[in-house]
Amino acid sequence: MSANAPEADPRVPRGALLAAAALLIAAISAAAAVRLSGVEVRAPDAPAVVTRALKFVDLPDGAVAVVDARDGSTIETVTGESGFFRGTLRGLARDRKRAGFGPEIPFDLVARADGRLTLIDPATGRMVDLESFGPVNAAVFARLLPTPPNRP
Repeated sequence: MSANAPEADPRVPRGALLAAAALLIAAISAAAAVRLSGVEVRAPDAPAVVTRALKFVDLPDGAVAVVDARDGSTIETVTGESGFFRGTLRGLARDRKRAGFGPEIPFDLVARADGRLTLIDPATGRMVDLESFGPVNAAVFARLLPTPPNRP
């Protein structure tokens, strides 16, 4: 570099910083206004084609028994890590505990006409759209339905 070359000014112009801050404040304000207004921004759910009420029972050996809540039969016993399955249930159980509910109320596993699969906790109102986590993860829960749903 030549001794006479001007050095680059590393500072960001004040106007650009103010514009970025204003844009950030506007975006946060808009998101907060929609959230606080109670307006439903979620797409409506497609009709249910298959629903099954399930209870998940922790077993002494660390496995989880999946029980049909209607007749008490064990549908499946999940052993091993089963990361997505256990992680989903852990989050729902944590919400139930915070809300003062226990495991007595069954969860609803719902296959919808549009191919989506939803796990609903009637105790807390929380819904997990399982297909959002990919087809492999959704299939972990889809096999718990009485008849596998047809996927579009």
